[in-house]
Parts: sequence; structure tokens; C-alpha cells
Amino acid sequence: MLEVTNLHAGYGPFAVLHGLNLTVPPGEIVALLGANGAGKTTLNRALSGLIRPTAGTITFDGTDITAARHDSIVRAGLIHVPEGRKIFPNLTVRDNLLLGAYLRGRPNRTRNLARVLDIFPRLAERLTQLAGSMSGGEQQMLAIGRGLMAEPRLLILDEPSLGLSPILTEELFALIARLNADGLAILLVEQNVMQSLAIAHRASVIEHGGIALAGPAAELADDPGLKTAYLGLT
Repeated sequence: MLEVTNLHAGYGPFAVLHGLNLTVPPGEIVALLGANGAGKTTLNRALSGLIRPTAGTITFDGTDITAARHDSIVRAGLIHVPEGRKIFPNLTVRDNLLLGAYLRGRPNRTRNLARVLDIFPRLAERLTQLAGSMSGGEQQMLAIGRGLMAEPRLLILDEPSLGLSPILTEELFALIARLNADGLAILLVEQNVMQSLAIAHRASVIEHGGIALAGPAAELADDPGLKTAYLGLT
């Protein structure tokens, strides 16, 4: 589904990614773990066409998208739910959701809206409410729902649990597992290590712009090096 090979990227003279390799197979959850500043956001921006890599390749479903425009990447079905939600606070919940189908999924937006509201019943109760007046958990539901409106073939979730309470975080990870059970491939970019590993098929740890550790999620969960050397846990 997604193949990242020897990727280098950064901002002007500042290199952030240094030969990063990553694979997301069809129908799987791949957790990308790492501390702040390790390069997770830069990778997401490169995958979404928001910055241009300086070397390496990004292949999505057999097509090289390394130099593709961000709108072409969305139309191909690679959908990014960004860190911080990035909803439109002065628009209603309904309008935020419909904007998710602006480039992809427009012919089916009525059906997709019904599906999103079935997944997130709380959004159904708030369709006419301004998005900025909702709680953080509800805004995260809205951000994910907006991504689903675009009929993703691969969904990138960037720090979805950031700022959520423990109870809402548990609900969120259960939702991610449920979406994957329906066949959706997911790249889960998180600092929440153990909960990510609990639902992922595979995981990679990013450190200093490269992959320091990778393998089946269940094996990494038991790897003492994951907790100590790479994530600062004891």
C-alpha cells in the first residue's frame, strides 16, 4: 500500500529525515513511534505532499508520488488527519464534515456522512453546532470523521490521542481498531506507546530522522530496547 524508501527531507538547509524506510501493507495498522523532534511530523508532511523530499521515493499503491501535489495525493486516497485536528472552528460540524469530501468522495458524500454519524453518534447530535465550541474529544472525532468523508484507502492519524483524557484515549484506540477491522489501512503516528502497540500489526520507532527499530508490534512490545534506548521509558 505504502512504501517509503531511503527518504531524505527537511526545511531549507535543515535536514530532518535521513534515509528513512517504512512500509504500510494493505489492511494493516502500522504504528510509528518516537519522541518529539524525531521526525514524525516531517514524514507526514512529505507523505502528504506538503514538503518535497530531497532524496528517496514514496510509492502509494504502486505509483510513485514522491513529487506529486498534495491535492493529487488526496485524490489517490492517502488521507492525513493532522496533529492538532485543524478543524474549522467557525463552521458547523456538518460543514466541516462535508469539506472532507471536497476533493475525493463527493459523489458519495450523503452515504459517507451517514456512515460517519453512525460511527460517531455524538457528532450526529451536534451537526449544527460550531466546531470550535466542542470539547477536545469531540473535535478529534470530527477530524477523523472529516478524513473518512474522503473515502481513504490509507489513513494517516497524527498524534490522535494528544490532549485527550485516559477514558477518551481508550475510546479512540478502540475506534481505530474498529476502522481497521473494516479493512482500512492506517499509519498511526503516536507517542502513546503501549496502546499503539496493542492494536497495531507492525511498528517502527523513529529516532533522529531514521528508523531505529522495526518489527511486529507484539515483539516490539516485549523488546526491552524499545522502552529504554528509544523511548526513555523504564
